[in-house]
Amino acid sequence: MGMAQAMEQTQQTSIQKRLEKYIKILNGMDDPMDRYTWLMEFGKKSVTIPEQHRLKEFEVPGCQSQTWLVPHFTYDDRIYFTADSAALISKGMVCMLADVFSNSTRSDIASFEEKSLEGLNLNNLLTPGRRNGVYSMLKVIQGYGSRKD
Repeated sequence: MGMAQAMEQTQQTSIQKRLEKYIKILNGMDDPMDRYTWLMEFGKKSVTIPEQHRLKEFEVPGCQSQTWLVPHFTYDDRIYFTADSAALISKGMVCMLADVFSNSTRSDIASFEEKSLEGLNLNNLLTPGRRNGVYSMLKVIQGYGSRKD
C-alpha cells in the first residue's frame, strides 16, 4: 500500500471515527427521550452561525425547519462545515454532521456511504420528516465533496 493510500485510509476512518463517537453516545442511552434531549442540548451548545451566512444558498432543502450548512474550503483541499437551524433538534443533527465531516478531504466526503449513518438508529429517534431532513443534510455535504471547482 502506497503512502497516499495509507493516508487516504486513515482519513476515511476519521469521518468514520467521529461518526462512531456519536453512535456510541446515542446508542449508550436506552431511553429515546434521553437521546432526544442529548441532541437538543448538543444543538443548544453548538455555535450559532453569523447572520451573513444565513443565506438561501446555504439552506438545506427538504428540512422541516430552516437549516443552514456552510462549507469552508481550505488551501489543502479540506472542508470544514459550520451549521445552524431554527429548531433545536435539527440544529443538534446538522451540527453533529458538520462535526463528523469537518476537516475531511473532498474525496473522503464524496466516498462516504450513506448506510454508515444507520448506526445512529435515526429510525427510533426521529420522525420520517426529520429523518429525510438528515439525508438532505448529508446530500448537501456530499455535494460539496464532489464539486470540481
